[in-house]
Amino acid sequence: MDLRDATWTDVRDLETDLAVVPVGSTEQHGPHAPLGTDVVTAEAVADAGLERFDHEAVRAPAIPVGVAEEHRQFPGTMWVSEETFRNYVREVVESLASHGFDRVIIVNGHGGNVDAVREVGGTVTRDGEAYAVPFTWFEAVGEHAAEMGHGGPLETALLRHCEPELVRDDRIEEASAGGADSWGEWVSHTNLAYDAAEFTENGVVGDPRDGDEQRGEELLELAGDALARLLEAVAERDVSRPERR
Repeated sequence: MDLRDATWTDVRDLETDLAVVPVGSTEQHGPHAPLGTDVVTAEAVADAGLERFDHEAVRAPAIPVGVAEEHRQFPGTMWVSEETFRNYVREVVESLASHGFDRVIIVNGHGGNVDAVREVGGTVTRDGEAYAVPFTWFEAVGEHAAEMGHGGPLETALLRHCEPELVRDDRIEEASAGGADSWGEWVSHTNLAYDAAEFTENGVVGDPRDGDEQRGEELLELAGDALARLLEAVAERDVSRPERR
């Protein structure tokens, strides 16, 4: 059930303790892909996972602004501090738990959120408020994951499959020409760069020309299946905390 479209009485009558919270970002994705790419993809994967899940669960509205200051030089990008983001996500999870949805999967579409959502999951779980785990879709797509980039082949492909009208096809060549091959400037296993504008002219990392609709279909299938398996595991797991050793 999508909470956006439900009434409070619909929610009252549910018999599930499982919820999914999509989390994305509003940030540059090159000249060819929308600022809301990470929200679109997180929502698409959340819905695909729920469609494959055989039991009832609720889907919360997406959180659209995340930890994205690394893209601050590109107009339209929005961000909040890690502390603000962690607090917000945590309180969203707590509000769901207060209504009995105390098993929560945070479906993440933005690399900058990864550490924060893992920390939120650990905090609310250890405090006993809920059992919460993060799921980042592009880490769950097998061999494709190595080509994630930014505004590159994976995100472009998934957009082409889910909402193709959002991809500016006339800017694909420009996006490819002005992009970088890898994320950052690496020396001795250390990234010397903090902001994307230090190493990519137009914000793109990877080649979006490699992101066709067929690949997007495969990505959604892989990510949706992986999320469905996680939903099953979270629904069945003993979430009590271990005893002190």
